Amino acid sequence: MNVVRTTPPRPLDVAAVFPQLAPLARTATRLHPRRGAPSLHDSSIGGPLLWPADEPWPHCDLPHEGGGYALAELRLQQRIRASEAVHPDGEPHVPQYTSEEQAVLERLNSDDTWHDDTWLAGPVAMLPLAQLYARDIPTLRPPGQAGADLLQVLWCPFDHPPEKYMPRTVLVWRSAAAVTEILTSPPEPPLVVEEYVPEPCVVAPEQVTEYPSPMELSKELRERIGNWSTWQAADAGVDSVYAPYPDSFYGSHLSVAPGWKVGGWPMWGYTDPAPQSCPACDTEMDPLLTIDTFEWDSSNRSWIPYEDQAAASSPDSRYRDLRQPTAVQIGSGYKQQIYICPAAPEHPHTELMQ
Repeated sequence: MNVVRTTPPRPLDVAAVFPQLAPLARTATRLHPRRGAPSLHDSSIGGPLLWPADEPWPHCDLPHEGGGYALAELRLQQRIRASEAVHPDGEPHVPQYTSEEQAVLERLNSDDTWHDDTWLAGPVAMLPLAQLYARDIPTLRPPGQAGADLLQVLWCPFDHPPEKYMPRTVLVWRSAAAVTEILTSPPEPPLVVEEYVPEPCVVAPEQVTEYPSPMELSKELRERIGNWSTWQAADAGVDSVYAPYPDSFYGSHLSVAPGWKVGGWPMWGYTDPAPQSCPACDTEMDPLLTIDTFEWDSSNRSWIPYEDQAAASSPDSRYRDLRQPTAVQIGSGYKQQIYICPAAPEHPHTELMQ
């Protein structure tokens, strides 16, 4: 991988100001997805999977209602979007559309591209969501599976109400070296929800230190962090604009990193914090993967990598893919968190929207 992204240091060492946070530090790996052309042998979001030719491809057998868009047309739209990418020198590229591409663009702007669920017959083939090699993400280690060095995540590109208004996922751990004959043409669903078709992205894994969301802290520590005089006494140099709500400064800039990531602490807000227990053995589960709609927002721009800061400040709409590179949208702009049981990898994983 040639893509590099570097998160700026946090504005201050929060564990020095609040020593009670030190034992709560966790390492998260920010994935920094950026649109590209990943191969089977790359860690990626929305890229091809190193899948054995003799292994069945996952399908979703739950009901699928409401219809969707034809995947083939959305794939072509993705290629058109790729042609509108910004050159490395920062000058916008003027795309030259083929007659086929122009026809697709016109169709996608009409009402003719939506198909009802009569197009869906039987189980729906899942889409590749993420492929992550342990060589790129050292903290990625499946519990109890020696030799597994590759995590593959697939999902069904539909909501599944009333239980889940988000995609259903499948996790596969495997040894990359054990895949000798590769499936070159995996099955695909005929229809999809557009927001659940990730743009192919390369990743630039980077480890950062996180601390719990303010909502997960003890009452005593939460009160200390919310006391402006504590920050003043520590001479922390925090802008006085945060004086009425210093806990917001902690939550936005010092605790949980935004964007796609492996491990670390979960973000809360859509719901209050709640223990995530294994449905099979009741063990407390670990956060595995955060699927985020946005890599940052207006409240946490201090997390924007150095390499993206100039482009992120541009008013040109073509830079929007820096903030939402995968084009995935969870709900109204939320996150989908995947948890696994640390005691047994064969136990069911769980999912949560935040």
